[in-house]
Amino acid sequence: MAVTGWFVALVALGVVPVVVTGSGWAIVGWLGVVTALTVVDVALAASPRSLTIRRELPGAIRLGESAPARLTVVNDGRRTLRGLLRDAWQPSAGATPTRRRLSLRPGRATTLTVTLTPFRRGERRAGGVTVRTVGPLRLAGRQATHEVPGAVRVLPRFSSRKHLPSRLARLRELDGRTSVMIRGQGTEFDSLREYVRGDDVRSIDWRATARRDDLVVRTWRPERDRRVVVVVDTGRTSAARIDDEPRLDTAFESALLLGALASRAGDRVDVVLFDRRVRGRVQGATGPALLSSMVETMAPVEPELVETDWSAVPALVRSVTSRRALVVLATTVDSPGASRSLLAAIPQLTRQHLVVVASVTDPALDETVLRRGTRDEVYRAASAERARLDQGRVAAALRQVGADVVTGAPADLPPALADRYLALKAAGRL
Repeated sequence: MAVTGWFVALVALGVVPVVVTGSGWAIVGWLGVVTALTVVDVALAASPRSLTIRRELPGAIRLGESAPARLTVVNDGRRTLRGLLRDAWQPSAGATPTRRRLSLRPGRATTLTVTLTPFRRGERRAGGVTVRTVGPLRLAGRQATHEVPGAVRVLPRFSSRKHLPSRLARLRELDGRTSVMIRGQGTEFDSLREYVRGDDVRSIDWRATARRDDLVVRTWRPERDRRVVVVVDTGRTSAARIDDEPRLDTAFESALLLGALASRAGDRVDVVLFDRRVRGRVQGATGPALLSSMVETMAPVEPELVETDWSAVPALVRSVTSRRALVVLATTVDSPGASRSLLAAIPQLTRQHLVVVASVTDPALDETVLRRGTRDEVYRAASAERARLDQGRVAAALRQVGADVVTGAPADLPPALADRYLALKAAGRL
């Protein structure tokens, strides 16, 4: 019985196989041979732990762009290593390829390049590098994972940069570098010139006119060193995606274009990312350092699924500046109920500051309103029309309490906000 028990156990483990024939049970050793060869193959396979792996990563990547990441693999063992390597990246890093075949002689090294094309901002991290080696018979092998940590910071895309040259040209006109001059509240005296038809009679300099016996008017140029405070809403409404882009990313695009333009105009730009707490802050940076600080601060910030505390925003703006400033609130203008706290906070800001609310709109609503071929499409059209009416009601309420409102699709909002800034400069309000 004991012999029979051992025999059954060996059969169950696959060490001693059996084949049923007409003459009864016959012990066959071919699977034992395979097992023995497998054990030998494992013993002869190079150890995956004999590798030294180093990672070289780019410092930062802008969203939508690609950059190479390199792995240097050195075989420190005594046997030729053959097998498969897998580099584990977060899916949002867009790493390709992640699996590569290896064939390394002892003492040799190779460099493997992985192309990163991330589709999300923030820190995109790499995990372990898993190496699976095979023996000379390719029946079996060994596997081990090397911890080779690494991270790449993915910066916000700045595709609206293409609008900057045309806005800078208009800014130069306002700045007096061409023959275009303006007059308005809060502007600085620039020079004198002869009166032409259409000039504001309030700009006539009567003393200079008396001296020259001809009508002379004062020309003005926009003031410099104004304050621009951008408050980006990072609350729950910023997490919604429009045109496959989070509203928060569109707000970042708008802030970057406005910051680049206002900095060139000589104004000081401060940026605060806020929901119920300050998620990021850029203060005191000027020139090229401003955009660099903005993208570094914005990169790791993701929307928080909480309601934004708009009642704290007036005090937040006062902590940034005590001077009159242009305050831009990059948020969402949706239903009246969701915007009640925003509407309550605006009058506290407009007492001292010029306030502009920038909100991204969904272009799909306009398309949905026009589709009414079926019953389901009629219901969707009615819902889309109601959403547009709610947005219009909130925008009208914001204007009644003294705020200016700029809306647009994701691709249109950044240049629209820049145009509103230039219009305020041209009107002498900033």
